[in-house]
Amino acid sequence: LMVWLRRCTHYLFIVVVAVNSTLLTINAGDYIFYTDWAWTSFTVFSISQTLMLAVGATYYLTFTGAPGTATYYGLIMTVYTWIAKGAWFALGYPYDFIVTPIWLPSAMLLDLAYWATKKNKHSLILFGGVLVGMSLPLFNMVNLITVADPLETAFKYPRPTLPPYMTPIEPQVGKFYNSPVALGAGAGAVLSVTFTALGCKLNTWTYRWMAA
Repeated sequence: LMVWLRRCTHYLFIVVVAVNSTLLTINAGDYIFYTDWAWTSFTVFSISQTLMLAVGATYYLTFTGAPGTATYYGLIMTVYTWIAKGAWFALGYPYDFIVTPIWLPSAMLLDLAYWATKKNKHSLILFGGVLVGMSLPLFNMVNLITVADPLETAFKYPRPTLPPYMTPIEPQVGKFYNSPVALGAGAGAVLSVTFTALGCKLNTWTYRWMAA
């Protein structure tokens, strides 16, 4: 019975965590819609994406104990987001305007930290957390700068779900102007350690619940 319960709970939790992670970050690639606050939203979204990836991937990774599962978790999030972003096509947005956040390389670094330290949970939290936090804003900025004529496109295709006060306007200077990647990576490097620790703790709580 316990084997059956553990197995069912394992798959249930993975689906719930992966789906909710994706739902909570589904618009995290839409920095360009907030043209006036693009860099600010990039920094904030970088932290939110780091949270959902680090917690979920670490939970999944420590639950299975098999390096590679964090990457698999990142792939689940990516595929779910691709499907959801298909809605932009229905609204008439061009393909090169739609941004899907890049989670996979950061998830791979998490797996690498776990594997390289011979499944040491504390090293995973410290090294893996820092790697995820520092890498995710970098990869997503590369993703963002590939968008063709973002400001022009944002005006050409106003988002129908945005309230009037969030309609794209000409960008102003001074809104996290210097380096959104540095700000996101700096904050992420610190916060991701806590996020990763939370993922490990969720795993502990799950085992205790199943063993009760």
